[in-house]
Amino acid sequence: MNTTQRSHRLKSFSVAGGFLDGLEIDFADGLNCLIGHRGTGKTTVLEFVRYALDAFAPGEAGQLCRRRVEDLVKTNLGDGRIRLAIETKEGLEYIVDRTASGEPMVLSADGQPTEIAIGSGGLFGADIFSQNEVENIADSPQSQLALIDAFAADEIGRLGEAIDAVDAELQANAKALASAERTTAKLADELGMLKSVEDRIAQLANGSGENVEAMNAAQTHKALRDREAEAVGEAEALFEQYVGWFREAEGGFMASAERLFADDMRQGPNGNLLGAMCRRMRQAGEQLDGLLRQAASVLSAAKSNAGELAEQLRARHRRQELAFRELLSRQKRALGQATERAQAESKRNELLGKKRQHVEGRRELTRLRQQRQGLLDRLTDLRDHRFELRTSVSGYITDSVSSPVRVRVDQHGNRDRYVAMLTDALRPAAIQHKQVAGKIAGLLAPSELVHLVRNSDNEGLCQQAGLNASQGQKVVAALSAPEVLLEIETVELGDLPRIELHDGDDWKDSLSLSTGQKCTAILPILLLDSANPLLVDQPEDNLDNRFIYETIVEGLRRVKAGRQIVLITHNPNIPVLGDAAGVFVLSSDGAQGRLLNGGDVEACKPEIINLLEGGQEAFAQRRRRYGD
Repeated sequence: MNTTQRSHRLKSFSVAGGFLDGLEIDFADGLNCLIGHRGTGKTTVLEFVRYALDAFAPGEAGQLCRRRVEDLVKTNLGDGRIRLAIETKEGLEYIVDRTASGEPMVLSADGQPTEIAIGSGGLFGADIFSQNEVENIADSPQSQLALIDAFAADEIGRLGEAIDAVDAELQANAKALASAERTTAKLADELGMLKSVEDRIAQLANGSGENVEAMNAAQTHKALRDREAEAVGEAEALFEQYVGWFREAEGGFMASAERLFADDMRQGPNGNLLGAMCRRMRQAGEQLDGLLRQAASVLSAAKSNAGELAEQLRARHRRQELAFRELLSRQKRALGQATERAQAESKRNELLGKKRQHVEGRRELTRLRQQRQGLLDRLTDLRDHRFELRTSVSGYITDSVSSPVRVRVDQHGNRDRYVAMLTDALRPAAIQHKQVAGKIAGLLAPSELVHLVRNSDNEGLCQQAGLNASQGQKVVAALSAPEVLLEIETVELGDLPRIELHDGDDWKDSLSLSTGQKCTAILPILLLDSANPLLVDQPEDNLDNRFIYETIVEGLRRVKAGRQIVLITHNPNIPVLGDAAGVFVLSSDGAQGRLLNGGDVEACKPEIINLLEGGQEAFAQRRRRYGD
């Protein structure tokens, strides 16, 4: 929205091969107009520019546009290529080179390849609209939001990247959290047996008879030996596991590296670079193998030492076990109780291990939940900031546009994703899932729904969402899975744009306007100041000449000093009254399109008269009829 900044601009456009083979256009600053009979390739030029810049909107509409343009490129470019010279608003010059079968390449001004990606959104922007796309904006909230975002593209883009990054972290967190919740809940269920096992051990320990205290101590030591033996076994397995990993990994990196580069690649024109890369990878592999052998040696030595200690412990266990059995043999009355207690102690040892896992799991759950809350707060802040930017842009558009149009954005007004998510989740619930999903989404925020379901608050859900008891029970059952709740928790209630046109005494939403009114509402917004070039195919369609003169031409005159504009037009008012700096006349013999003439309005006056005015005679007759 800063009208003093420099703007991106298209410098030149050329095509080699296909229908427009040999076409070269040097764009002017300000207003450029492409004119010519239908079928001469004017629209193809515009779509080739879009294709070269990879300038497709996100979402389903953008994908549909991409497929349409790619079909046009295959038909009209063939094996040829497009070259587009550009200058960024920072004054940097590049050449974009693209073929029908490859990704766009960004070259330096002298034609050398760079590592820059044109489609990343940070280098260069252009606002491109083919026929019907202008009126389609009025029918699509998603397209309207993209139009609003274009006025603060850099900051909105950075916010979008930050939001996507937080979303990715939340998805990873949700996966870990759901797994941890299931594991911890399972362990908690199993630990319900611990008290009864400990109670039985206590009963057995309180028995009567000789040497009761000695028997209890012996039983306790027996249980401890079992746990010690289990821990030693796990330690030995851990040594084996890691030693095995290091030994299996040895030589793996070099073997994989050798497979990457075939002989014909090494002997090709880039063989010297590939050979050097292969040698470097081999050197790294040798160093890595040395480190792996060293690590395996360290572990093997430690394993050997630990093994000696383990044998000492086993020998001690055997002596202790023998003493325990001799004690039992002297206490024959205790034999039956000893067997039962041994089994109970074994079960308690197993449960104590799970108790440790449960404590660790609870600690991990706390960490994951704290991490999640921090991410959710960060996501809310980013979305709020983006909404504030959109609100600011909407005010700028409303204040600056030259026709009776107003723009606003309702935060959280678009619940389509929320409804779609609930519809999918409720599909197996044997209820009218679409209707119920719509009710819930219309009355409950995602966080409110998650709270009700987590607390199994069927009554509260029914009251707040207008459901009956049966529906509420089925909703709670269908949504109670951790993965579902975590997904609902982060679903975005999108910002909903509203573009309205003042018609008579009323403001009418763009969705309810006629085709002509839709263009009347959208085109003046497109003609506001922007750092991006504006390319539009036949903006005059569905508009009367008075509106074209009073609004479109006046808008062109106002912004062309700071913004480059490229229009395909059949209306003479646009290039003539808009005082186009560049007029490009295309012609075709049916098999090949070419540039017939190019220059300012004066240089192309004959073609403007013949193609747009209907010829000198028609122009003269209209002048005589209207009078001087």
